[in-house]
This record gives sequence, C-alpha cells and structure tokens, in this order.
Amino acid sequence: MSTHQAPSAAAVTGAPDSAPDARQLRAILIAVSLALMAVVASVSGLNVAQTHLAVEFGASQSTVLWIINSYTLTLAALLLPLGALGDRLGRRPMLIAGLGVFGAANIAAALAPTAGVLLAVRVASGVGAAMIMPITLAVITSTFPAEQRGRAIGVWTGVAGGGGILGMFLSALLVDVADWRWLFVLPVVLVVVALAMTLKSVPDSRERAAHPFDTLGALLSAVAVVGLILVLQEGPEHGWTAPLTLLGLTAGLVGAAGFVAWELHRREAALLDVRLFGERGLAGGSLTLLVVFGVQAGIAVVLFPFFQAVLGWSGLLSTLAMMPMAVAMMAASGLAARPAARTGPRPTMAAGVALAAAGLALMALLVSADGGYLSILPGMLAMGVGMGLSMTPSTEAITGSLPRAKQGVASALNDVTREFGTALGVALLGALLSAGYRGAIDDRLDGVPRGAADTAREGIANAVEVAPGTGPHAQALLDAARESFIQGWQQAMWTGVAVLGALFVLVILRGPKASAGLAESVESARDLGGR
Repeated sequence: MSTHQAPSAAAVTGAPDSAPDARQLRAILIAVSLALMAVVASVSGLNVAQTHLAVEFGASQSTVLWIINSYTLTLAALLLPLGALGDRLGRRPMLIAGLGVFGAANIAAALAPTAGVLLAVRVASGVGAAMIMPITLAVITSTFPAEQRGRAIGVWTGVAGGGGILGMFLSALLVDVADWRWLFVLPVVLVVVALAMTLKSVPDSRERAAHPFDTLGALLSAVAVVGLILVLQEGPEHGWTAPLTLLGLTAGLVGAAGFVAWELHRREAALLDVRLFGERGLAGGSLTLLVVFGVQAGIAVVLFPFFQAVLGWSGLLSTLAMMPMAVAMMAASGLAARPAARTGPRPTMAAGVALAAAGLALMALLVSADGGYLSILPGMLAMGVGMGLSMTPSTEAITGSLPRAKQGVASALNDVTREFGTALGVALLGALLSAGYRGAIDDRLDGVPRGAADTAREGIANAVEVAPGTGPHAQALLDAARESFIQGWQQAMWTGVAVLGALFVLVILRGPKASAGLAESVESARDLGGR
C-alpha cells in the first residue's frame, strides 16, 4: 500500500510495512462492520422502548424524545470534527478510543437510575459513535487495495443502510422477551468483539499536516448540523413556528453560512474544501445519498403505522416485516461494486434510483388494507435492491473526491449526508402522510361523536384507540381511518416517486463519469480556481 504525499503537504504515515493479506483484510472488514453495526443499531433501537421509558422514569413524551434524539444530534454534530481528528491522530487509536467511550456509555445507560442520567450517557454514546463511524469507512478506503475497495465499501454501505432495521428488530425482541435495559447489551457485545478484532488486525494510518487543526471550522460545522437537524426533528413535533424550531433554523443557517465563508478563506488549511462540491463526484454522490436515505427513513415512518394500525400487528412483528427490504438492500450493496466497476458509477446509480422509484410506485398502486402485507412486499423488495445499488457507488464517489490523507473527513461527510437525509425524509414524508390522512378522513366522520372525531383526525393510531368508545360507529370509524391512511400513504409514495425521478434525471445528466476511487492528488484532480 503506497504512502501518498499530497500537494497540500499532508501525508499518510504509519502505514504497514507490507500490504495486508486477504485474511487480514477480511478481519479488518468484519471489525469495522461490527463497530458500524453497533453505532447504527443504537440510532433506532431505543424507539421500541418509548413507552417503557415513560413508565419507568415518569418522563414526558418530550423527555423521552430528547433521550432518543440526543444521541443522533451529538453523533451528527461531531462527525466532521472527529473524522478530521482521526486523520491527524491516527485512525486506529481513534477507533479504539471511540469503541471504549461508546461501550462504557452503553453500560452506564443500561444501569441509569433516572431519565437525566440516561440523557447524559446517551450524549456520551453519541460522542463515542462520532469517533467510530467516520473512521470505519476511512479504514476501508485507506487500507484496501483499489481492486477490492469497491466490494468492501459495498459491505459497509449495506451495514449502514440495513443495520438500523436489523438493530430495531433485535431491540424489539429484547424488549419483548426481557427488559428495555437489555437493549444496550447488543451494542456492548458488538463493541467488545469489534475492539478485540481492531486491536489484533486493524493497521494505523494518519495524516501529517502542515496546518493547525481548523477549530473554528469544526465549531461552525457542529452549530450548522445541530441547528438544521433540530429543525427537522422539532418542526413536525412542535410546529414549524415554535421558538425552538426557529432558534434551530437561525443557528443552522448562520452556522452553515459562516462555515462556507470560513472554509473558503482557509483554502488548503480548511476542515473541508467546500469548492469540491462543484465536482460531479462529490456533489452527485452526496445528493444521491441524501435523497435515498431520506426516502428510506420516510418510508419507515409510513410502514410502521400501516403494520400496526392498519394490519394490527405488534411492534416486533412490524419490525420483522421490514427485514426483507433490509436484507435486499444489504445484498445489493455488496454486489453493486461489480456493475459499477464494469459500466461506471453513473449507470449503476441511475439503475438503483430507477428501481427504488419503481418500488415506491408499486407500493402506491398495490397497497390495500385487504391485500395486507403481500400488497406491499414486491415494492419493498424493489426499493431495497434499488437503494443498495445506488448507495455503494455514491459512497465511493464521495470518498474518491478527497485525497487519501482526508479520508476521515470524506467518511464523515458521507455520514453527515446520511443523517441529514434521514431527518429530512422523516420530517417531509411524515408530514405528507399526516396531511393526506387528515384531508381524507374529514369527509368520512359524519355521525361520529365530535370528541372522537377530533381525536381520530390526529392520526390513525388515535382513531384505532378511540374507536371502541364510539358504540355503533366503531367499525365505520376504523374503516374510515384505514381508508384515509391508505390515501395519505399513496400521496407520500407518489411524492417519493417524483423526487427519485428528478434525482434519476440529475444522475444521468450530472452523475460521476469515471469509476470512483481514492483521489491520488488534490490539485491535479480538482483544481477549482487556482489553488
């Protein structure tokens, strides 16, 4: 493995004397995949225990949501700064330290006596996760030879995409058969195994930088990310004009503008050279991941109430019903490197986006309460395969747009894009579903008592809960709620089809032309205005 000297006077050092053999590469991939699985599973795992947290701690719904969201906010805010520090301090030491912090925080969470303590250790978990997540991909891109890198990135993207659903299923299983505190056993076990394999197999690599760390850029990036994601989390819950939402929007926009201005001023010494977004690879890969992860997260918001309120399934069974899509996504991600290497990233990305759009269209056309799960399964499978095909070349396009010495930053940017896409998809598709449901049910509530009708307008779960108390109107109310949900579902799905259709056109016109790989030189590949 070569030690590339970038023109910016930054170099990768600490590389192994000889390239890792196949056995070591396999161990490295398993180690970083397990570490990534622990982080991703913790994003959604606690969602299945909301009621248990509220009862045990006597906590409000707002407090419970903060316990859940504090992890995601901390993770997203620190990805870029800690990814950059990993490049400088060494990726292996950063990964080991992150696994230690993350594991200790999850042990503390399992033993937390109060909601306040649990909130604090969830923030600590987010810090550990932000140390782990960008480094896992950076280890792959800086260790694997070019001919094997695409396949390894495919495995990584599969875990990143499907790991959340798998983690939610295992979490729901633990809650059902044991106790909510056992949720934290899963990430601890994964961390212990990943740490042992990292200590044994993962080599170190780092950047020798000629410039001091961009502290102001790191702070501005954290403010921008926290502010904008806070808007997407709080807007649907408390209103888009609520004080906290507006504060988050202001901080996010000011932070983002300040970050761009400062990074343009820093140029070669910047945390992230924002001029690179003028290139097809970075811009196309980032936009594709943003949209694909947004649609995936938004669809999960739509699917769960369909399983639980329309079909009447338990939380565990509802999570299990998502697994075929997750498995299809993970399998397609692992295989996507082959067609991308053969035909280039643009056709593979375009095919994946088109297939995902076809999956949404199938779910919009075929869905029905009477048809049940089988009416949406073909669409779920098509969407899973499509997302898997598009994620791997998109991730390669992002990591290939930055030099080897900046792979922690490249990986962090990839992760931040995913987090933004997830928050955006949940907010927008969730809002579309709710608006479609309310608009459809208004004309179906004739004769239903006013109080019950008002409750039913809030959502299908509310309608199912209040229906037994409406006497002879109970069945009519349930039928109205389910039909209205299907109508809102179709509205959300067709919107997703339109968004993916627009993305398909952009990928065809502006997608990355060449096979994605690590940039061997910043200036020769990306001279954006006289560096």
